[in-house]
Amino acid sequence: MQTVSESALSSDQIERYRQDGYLGPFQLCTADEMAALRLRIAGEVFTTSSPWHGRPQQTRHLDNRLMYDLCTHPAILDRMACIFGPDLLLWQSNFFNKEAGDKAYPWHQDINYWPIEPALNISAWVAVTDASRAAGCLRVIPGSHKAPRPHVRKDDPRYSTIFRGEQADPDHVDESAAIELPMRPGEFVLFNEKMLHSSGPNETDQPRLGLAVRVTIPMVKVYHDHPVILVRGEDRIGCNDLASPPEGKGL
Repeated sequence: MQTVSESALSSDQIERYRQDGYLGPFQLCTADEMAALRLRIAGEVFTTSSPWHGRPQQTRHLDNRLMYDLCTHPAILDRMACIFGPDLLLWQSNFFNKEAGDKAYPWHQDINYWPIEPALNISAWVAVTDASRAAGCLRVIPGSHKAPRPHVRKDDPRYSTIFRGEQADPDHVDESAAIELPMRPGEFVLFNEKMLHSSGPNETDQPRLGLAVRVTIPMVKVYHDHPVILVRGEDRIGCNDLASPPEGKGL
């Protein structure tokens, strides 16, 4: 695992994040370490349901210590704190499991779907399995976070749950500027709440599993049906319901 001192961002990296809207990949753990964690996730997380949403792949940091420890790993939070400051709230986490043969995910901006005000968030996208180009890696358009894009209905029932049946209006997406972000298991990237991103089709015979970690600051109100957890610093605002970290076996 990386040490805390290795997880701080330089001033150049912070400026690059502000200009491009994303940063990374970075390493949270080795591929072998993530392979062991994946077995635990399969056995300890996906076999149970969230008490908040009833689904095994969403918001598990609230009830599962392994997931809480993954979401709040110093490699992630130390870098987020360099951008957002010392006070951080973990308000959401979810897995994206792209099965073998699944098609591409559409271009979108996460803030289009989120009940937070003001719109301020950093996401970490963690590769649990190999997120190669062939497996449908994350794609981003650098600088696209500087303006919101209109979203339109996408007539595809596969996206009704993940994307509420919506995608960024293709007329407002310059796909020629997109770059791919392939990642090995244990690597992650950070990106802004308005970053236009998508992912390609999974052309392999294995699922592509990623973990998204959503973090904001105490001044942001989260209009959600579950509490948030203060993971760094202090909450001097008090506009959100706070929960304590779960107990149990962590990392």
